[in-house]
Amino acid sequence: MSFKSTTLRLFAAYLIMAFSFINAASAQENWQGSWGASPAFAVGPELNNATIRQYVRISVGGSKVRFRFSNETGTQPLVIGAARVARPGNAPGSIDPASSKVLTFGGQNSITIPAGAPAISDPVDLSVAPFETLAVSLFLSRWTGPSVVHPLGEQTAYLSEAGDSTEASSLPDAKTSTMRFLLSRVEVAGEGSTLVTLGDSITDGYSSGVDVNKRWPDVLAERLKADGAKVGVVNAGISGNRILHDQPEAMFGPSALSRLDRDVLSVPNLRWVVIMEGINDIGHSTSAGLSEQNVTSDEIIGGLRQLISRIKGHGAKAYCATLTPYEGTVFANYYKSEGEEKRQAVNEWIRNGKNCDAVIDFDAAVRDAANPKKLRAEFDEGDHLHPNATGYKAMADSIDLGLFR
Repeated sequence: MSFKSTTLRLFAAYLIMAFSFINAASAQENWQGSWGASPAFAVGPELNNATIRQYVRISVGGSKVRFRFSNETGTQPLVIGAARVARPGNAPGSIDPASSKVLTFGGQNSITIPAGAPAISDPVDLSVAPFETLAVSLFLSRWTGPSVVHPLGEQTAYLSEAGDSTEASSLPDAKTSTMRFLLSRVEVAGEGSTLVTLGDSITDGYSSGVDVNKRWPDVLAERLKADGAKVGVVNAGISGNRILHDQPEAMFGPSALSRLDRDVLSVPNLRWVVIMEGINDIGHSTSAGLSEQNVTSDEIIGGLRQLISRIKGHGAKAYCATLTPYEGTVFANYYKSEGEEKRQAVNEWIRNGKNCDAVIDFDAAVRDAANPKKLRAEFDEGDHLHPNATGYKAMADSIDLGLFR
């Protein structure tokens, strides 16, 4: 064989390989986040030989779906003996058995997730629509130790200790909980990008109502869909969360700085992040008597700068939301005049600084015009710190949808 012939054959083989790689790349799905619930520390009940069924309303649809399960704050290996996804049935806690599909992990029906790790299921060929509700059932075949949960779920979950009931229409002898268990994200094969909302109880939807999906990120997702945007919204709020410190209670979860990679930067097709954090950095140290965790406004701003820098370094835009008023809150020692001065200083930096890609002024959206240190009465949940469902809607409605185009 001549040198010329050999060269031509090698060149042809190279072209075949190149086109194969191109075709393979073009065949890959565009994954985007559609739902999220960030894990706190492992403060859930110890479970064994139990089935959990929980319901999630996704924000954007797609041709396939996959699920991210978290043992990232767990202390024991998490054994998922079986997992299924289905459409809800007519009765509370039920599924439509005809729609039920097995979830696999690397082709296997079960998986052991080490302590400190997540696991993502294989994609499921299930076409889902925006705002569709999915039922996810997990059988936990081994003792979990304190389970990994998202404490403020505001959604009813069903637990049965009668073995593997993942295929059952309704779980036998089920108890209920409003926590989220082990499930931290739903991702879909879609056509758009993802927005993550990073925050505390106000983003988490404290007192927005159980099973009604009235958190401000929920309402924002509805507005985006009505506007024609194909934007998945992943809620990464944890009630009680802070920027600079974990806890003071385990249910308040890892700090925003420590969980940013896990809850935000790992989300596929991340394009925007709305940050609303800092009010608990101000209030927790005085309410919990943690003088050693007292922070200045400059320290809070420094933490925000770190979050913004890391988000931008990941190629996403960082939008900063102002901190809402809380004078007169019923939580003892949470509000102090010096704390209000810190809130004002942080908000001034957000409004006037150049670090944020945009400002979302939630403070202006919900404050009382007669006393800007307080929530408007019609937006107040009653504790003078958290908005109610009407207040959350006002927050979502105040956001310029042009930021997500």
